[in-house]
Amino acid sequence: MSIRLYDTATRQLRDLDPVVPGHVGIYHCGLTVQGPPHIGHIRKEVVFDVLRRWLERDGLDVTIVANVTDIDDKILAKGLEQDRPWFAVAYENERALHAAYEVLGCRPPTYEPRATGVVPEMIELMETLIERGHAYAASDDPADESWGDVYFDVRSWPDYGELSNQRVEDMQAAPDAPPDGKRDPRDFALWKGHKPGDPESASWPTPWGRGRPGWHLECSAMAAKYLGTEFDIHGGGLDLRFPHHENEIAQSRAAGQPFARHWMHNGMLNLSGSKMSKSVGNTLLVSEVVKRVPAIALRYYLVAAHYRSIIEFSEESLAEAAVAFERIEGFVRRAAERIGPGALGDVAPGFAEAMDDDLSVPAALAEVQAAVGEGNKLLADGSDDALVAVLASVRAMLDVLGLDPLAEPWATAAGDDAPARALAPLVDSLLEQRQQARADKDFATADRVRDQLAAAGIDIEDTAQGPRWSVRST
Repeated sequence: MSIRLYDTATRQLRDLDPVVPGHVGIYHCGLTVQGPPHIGHIRKEVVFDVLRRWLERDGLDVTIVANVTDIDDKILAKGLEQDRPWFAVAYENERALHAAYEVLGCRPPTYEPRATGVVPEMIELMETLIERGHAYAASDDPADESWGDVYFDVRSWPDYGELSNQRVEDMQAAPDAPPDGKRDPRDFALWKGHKPGDPESASWPTPWGRGRPGWHLECSAMAAKYLGTEFDIHGGGLDLRFPHHENEIAQSRAAGQPFARHWMHNGMLNLSGSKMSKSVGNTLLVSEVVKRVPAIALRYYLVAAHYRSIIEFSEESLAEAAVAFERIEGFVRRAAERIGPGALGDVAPGFAEAMDDDLSVPAALAEVQAAVGEGNKLLADGSDDALVAVLASVRAMLDVLGLDPLAEPWATAAGDDAPARALAPLVDSLLEQRQQARADKDFATADRVRDQLAAAGIDIEDTAQGPRWSVRST
């Protein structure tokens, strides 16, 4: 292993040293499915998809777990607002998440457990924490409003605040439940007791009363069930570092579990300087953005910045990314038309060095662009033998980033382009007329045909093998 990743817990680059040699276990926090995913959510999915692809190319076996939080105060509120069962809201948005995975070429997680599927494991974890003196039931009286509430005692765990580098004394009260049943306002909810007005279907029996999971408890239970009590990487968006991940560390280690060896957080995608939230509106939903730019161009936009950097979203920067990727994709398709797609080759040494250095995708893309520049020269010179190796290397590098236009799902998407297939006979006929006009030196007619096609959104590129056409993406 030579890959180094920035560890949020130690605030330094560290070698990835797997618990089990040859295998890497990754847990990253999935979505709370009260709404469909926007592009800020899906950046995290793309980041960990790239990490997985790079580790697998290195010959490692990767298990990746991403949970679905399918019960939560906000999901219950959405159900009431829409006059629908809470689980119907959750399931609809879970399907939207899967559609976003697919449209952006993200491989599905190895396992994708739902919070409601690990309630027994959560109860066992609470029992352990209470036995060890790190958690408590708020009340033993069924008539009490706090009946069913269970809290983690933050002052019982001396290392609380280690991930976010805070002291308990400097923290604000945890806003996840009323402070009435808490020993300290900063204690966080492991379990929320069933309250009047809550759906009966949103509660499960426990030794301390009926209720539902707190947000933090579920991830500790799922990580331990599917990856073991010690695993390699825990990740998510930087906004989850506190309180969510801080609380996960505390409750898991207080229960005697080593938990994650390495903490990895991606930067946020901001809109006008503020973190993109679920209230930003429908225009930035993944399902809407891919109507404005090709899905592969959106993936390129999300991949191109370093994963720990903040992306300041704008339509202009998205359009620029689409144009930049069109240049890369254009080379791959032109080269494949001339010499065939071939097989994937070796990545450039500089690409490997960049990816091993904390997934430095910007530096890795510089290697891709340099190879594309070389490949374009070979296309112009007619050097097919050398072109084979360049195309193989470019496709290998793009494959790591999930951006190879000749691989799935992009190859199928291009092949299923019904509008382009319908246009083909008409466009080909017009191009034949243009070619004949040029042969007859009737350049006015040739230019008029080109301009008519351009006005219809069809771009023409003259190559040594004849004209190529494509439907303009924007």
